[in-house]
Amino acid sequence: MTYDLIVIGGGPAGMIAAGRAAENGARVLLLEKNEKLGRKLLVTGGGRCNITNKELDPKKFVEKFGQQGSFLFSPLSQFGVKQVMTFFRKNGTLTKKERGNRVFPQSDDAHTVLVSLINYLDNNGVDTKTKTDVKSLISEKNHITKIILRNNKEIETKNIAICTGGKSYSITGSTGWAYSQLLKLGHTVTPQRQALVPILLKEDWLERLEGVSLKNVSVSVFQRNKKIASAFGEAVFMSNGISGPIILELSNTVGKLLEKGPVTLSIDLKPALSPEILDKRLLKDFKKFSGKMFKNCLGDLLPKALIPIIGGFSEINPDKRVDDITREERKALLSLIKGFELEVDELAGFQRAIVTSGGVSLLEIDSKTMKSKIIDNLYLAGEVIDLDGPTGGYNLQMCWSTGFVIGENFKTKD
Repeated sequence: MTYDLIVIGGGPAGMIAAGRAAENGARVLLLEKNEKLGRKLLVTGGGRCNITNKELDPKKFVEKFGQQGSFLFSPLSQFGVKQVMTFFRKNGTLTKKERGNRVFPQSDDAHTVLVSLINYLDNNGVDTKTKTDVKSLISEKNHITKIILRNNKEIETKNIAICTGGKSYSITGSTGWAYSQLLKLGHTVTPQRQALVPILLKEDWLERLEGVSLKNVSVSVFQRNKKIASAFGEAVFMSNGISGPIILELSNTVGKLLEKGPVTLSIDLKPALSPEILDKRLLKDFKKFSGKMFKNCLGDLLPKALIPIIGGFSEINPDKRVDDITREERKALLSLIKGFELEVDELAGFQRAIVTSGGVSLLEIDSKTMKSKIIDNLYLAGEVIDLDGPTGGYNLQMCWSTGFVIGENFKTKD
């Protein structure tokens, strides 16, 4: 069979592109190198799949993607947040909204989302081939003529969509293969960085805090004593670093800054309290624990595992009675609670990254069709393009929107 469209990559963007094109009457072949479709989709959102973010204002939504976000206006107008939620409801996945407008399946199981997508492909007659690895693309005069598989089998094609993702979660098969192919085809590919990734730290005592969660804290990023960025929310310590929603949000900024020099994180453990109010709170706690040793008097203020760390840096004798703590010692403790500093080592790497920053230049893609401006029968969608947003469902929405546009605007050719 001669296919109207061959989609490479059975992830979110690839599945929605193939399904929509077939729904519109195209003959579609979907190629996936893994044994099963959607392997990366199953690990998103901690295995729950954060389908989208219920930010219904397109302007506010695209702002989350920074300067390049305006590229998304057209894809969102064709398949936006409401349409995504309706699509999954019609295909058997009921959704719910959680904190931060995050949308999850009611089942709390990413498999539910994947089953809906596979049924969508099957119901519309998409031919799917798994365990099929593409080696290279052959082009003539800005036109892809055939695909060479890893086993050297050749497949002729009318049109091709590359939806292979980036380099993140490399354990799921995301190797960045498409970038080298697209460079050969004449596309500009911006350098790739890890995004939404844990941050590794230089401190040698982190194992003592592994698994300790921090809620309602503020983390600021500093370079050369200048505050560059900050975020409020939750974080969690690892044995060699720190992760959690706000850390993932700041990681892209940290990665860029590390190219210029050392970076420091400062955690305000009590951002809701001004220094003056926090000082009164300390005095109140010390009065409550009058006669007790200092090491036993911070349980109402800090996580248990963090108390000896903070106490140690304050240089207050842990066995000292709180009644005897001086004003200067209390001020030092207050400064630590409002600005607990950590020295950044590096980002955790693509194997831990949720998203890849960088990719095919948006200047070379028509946002109305997701068609390449370099190759006349090539379409691109999802993480392979140079567009990434924060955690919270934004990046999956980008995949759904850009992938859908390929299928929606795809026209079969004679």
